[in-house]
Formats: sequence, C-alpha cells, structure tokens
Amino acid sequence: MKLIERNVVDHAWFSESRFGMFVHWGLYALAARHEWVKNREQLTDEDYQRYFDHFDPDLYDPAEWARLAKEAGMRYVVLTTKHHDGFCLWDSAQTDYKSTRTPWGKDLIAPYVEAVRAAGLKVGFYHSLIDWHHPEFPVDSLHPQRDDEAFKAAAKDRDVSKYADYLHAQVRELLTDYGQIDYLFFDFSYRNRPDSWGGKGADDWRSPELLEMVRELQPGIIVNDRLDIPGDFVTPEQYQPAGPMTIDGREVPWEACQTLNGSWGYDRDNLDYKSPDLLVRMLVDSVAKGGNLLLNVGPDGRGQIDPRARRTLADIGAWMELNSRSIYGCGPSEFAAPPDCRYTQRGDRLYLHLFAWPFRHLHLPGLAGRVKYAQFLHDASEIRTRVIDPSQTAKNTSIAAPSPDALTIDLPVQRPDVAVPVIEFFLTG
Repeated sequence: MKLIERNVVDHAWFSESRFGMFVHWGLYALAARHEWVKNREQLTDEDYQRYFDHFDPDLYDPAEWARLAKEAGMRYVVLTTKHHDGFCLWDSAQTDYKSTRTPWGKDLIAPYVEAVRAAGLKVGFYHSLIDWHHPEFPVDSLHPQRDDEAFKAAAKDRDVSKYADYLHAQVRELLTDYGQIDYLFFDFSYRNRPDSWGGKGADDWRSPELLEMVRELQPGIIVNDRLDIPGDFVTPEQYQPAGPMTIDGREVPWEACQTLNGSWGYDRDNLDYKSPDLLVRMLVDSVAKGGNLLLNVGPDGRGQIDPRARRTLADIGAWMELNSRSIYGCGPSEFAAPPDCRYTQRGDRLYLHLFAWPFRHLHLPGLAGRVKYAQFLHDASEIRTRVIDPSQTAKNTSIAAPSPDALTIDLPVQRPDVAVPVIEFFLTG
C-alpha cells in the first residue's frame, strides 16, 4: 500500500478558521475524574460497567454546544466518537458497546453533525486508535490491566490484526453514514516510546490502508498526524511551539490542542482553570506562529458544558467579537514583534497584540515609512505614529533612542479594557 502524500488536501478553510472547539465526552463523564480514569485507577471492564449502565444524558443539546462555539468565535467543532475506553457514541454495527445500548438508547453523533452543520461550522470527528474494551486489543503499558498478570496471561493470544479490521470498519461507518465530514483527528500512535512497552503504530493500525480509505470516502477531509505516518497537519498537545512548525525544513499546518484545566474529559473537582486572558494569548500566539488553537471542553454526564467553561467561552467570544480581524485568515508576519507582543498579518493589514502594556511609547523596528494609518482594533480609535530621528534623542531624554527604521507609536496611559489590546496597521504597498 503506497504512503499517502502529505498536503494533497486543500487546507484553506482550516488556516482561515484558526480557532476550533474540541469536545471530549463519553462514559468517563460520569466518573468525573479525568478521561483516563480507567487507565489511572486500573479499572476492569466490570468496574467500568456501572458508567455504561447509568449513561443517560438527558440534557444533551448539541445545538447549544454549537451556539457556544460560534459565539466564542470558533469555526469548527471536533467531537470524540470513541475514546480509549472503547465506548462508541453512535450506533455502530460492529459492537454493542455503544450509546444505543445504554439507558439513553440513541445515536449521539447524528444530532451533533446536524447541529454543527446548521450553525455554519465545520464538522470534525475524533476517533481513538486505542481500545481498552475490545477483546482483540493486545495488552500494553497503557492498558488498564497492565499489572494484572492473570489478565495478561489470558490475553496473550490477542490478534491486533483482528482489532485493525474493527477499527477500519468503524471509521468506514463514521465517514459513510453522516454526510460530509471536514476533519478527522486520530489518537494516537506510541510505538518505540521509551516509557512504554507493547506500543503500537502504523503497522498495527495498517495506517496507509486506513488513510487511503479515509481519502476515498471523504476526499475533502483533513487528517491529523497521529497515525504514525504523515498527515495534513501536526498536533502539539498541551504546549505552544516556539515558532512555526516544520518537517524537513518546510513549514507545515499545525494545531495546538489545549484544555481549559488540564483535563480533557469532565473533571468535577479540577478547578485549575486557565484565565480567559491567557487563552486569548494562546490563540494569538498560535496564529502568530502559523497555527490554529483547538480548545477543549468536557461536558458532564448529563450532556451539559459546565458554567465555568461557558463563562470562559463567553469571555473569549467578547474579545473575538471586536478583534477577530486579527485572527481569521491571518498568519505570521515578516516583521519582528517587540518583547511581550505578537504580530499577525493578513495582506496589507498588520496586527500588533500587546500582551504587556508599555508606558506611553513603543518602538517598532522595520515599520518606518511602511504604515499609512494605525488604530486600536476594538474601537477604531486612532493611534498616533511618528519616526524619531535618533540624532535628536540626545536632546530629548524622555524617549530612548530607537533604531533608524523604527516607527514609534504613542499609547494612552490607561490600558484598554480588553483581554489583549490590538493595534491595526494599514501598510503601504
């Protein structure tokens, strides 16, 4: 099977959007102790069954999820169709371990796809390559029963190729039964990791064959990089890259996936939330380096996004309502931003994001003679600009000497009351 060539898919919508919502939801929402609770607490299938037996998300409203995403300024949504515990949110013909066999008794994916599409957002699926429930998934260092010698002995003849058949069949269902799907996030390969044994990768998933099937079923879809073969974009997780991401010296599309509080799934007692201001900075930082931000929420066992997450999304949305011109369709700039600032750029519009508030004056190297007009983006109020002759600064000790090619901007004493102030520069040709 030939390797699928990287970057054969049109990424225009992805790079234009820059901001998406990740949704981790499944049986682990009932435990409310992190989505890896089965692994962390080494729960058996019998232990975990109580969550299956009581899964009844009567407040599930995907239209509300889509509304929250759209109002936050997000342009695509990605939902976990199956996480590592193996539980499926759709009526898969391959298993009984699915939402339609729980007290809820319904397919959860169909209404999600309909709601996201109706909101004008792109539809994304997450799908786990790992499956701790499947009877042919070989035990490894990530499996909940990794330390149970009797279990491991009974599982020694498991056949990963039979599991791969199941994996491919389920992906085929997801990409056949729900119309156009725009985005697919596989998770994850871990062969040859120094901290693991029995790790799995492309050979186990039959990744080239799987990706070829994905391309045939959904020619316009974009696929991430976690099949252990090249994908359409790379996925730094829980960290912000130092700069644009590259493969073999070539810049590639990327997306940082980040949590609100360190947990992907609903984690009731985890109150370590990032502030809205920090999350806005993370979004800006991603765009300034040529990437996207996929920000996660973890609905609870009844299907609700919790109030603190909703408030955070609303605060980000308030900033995006005024400043999204500096995000959508923007990317890195050729100009070097001052310390504690980030530039994004789209054509002849340059955006300076002020992470810290400088006192009165800021010198911007390389912009002398390049700016026709400058304004705060949030209210279109003018920012005065000037080019200072360095030879004259000795006579005016109130301003440090800038570089000869620097544009100086004069700022108000009071910082604007927005999460991150943005200055919009209209550049000369």
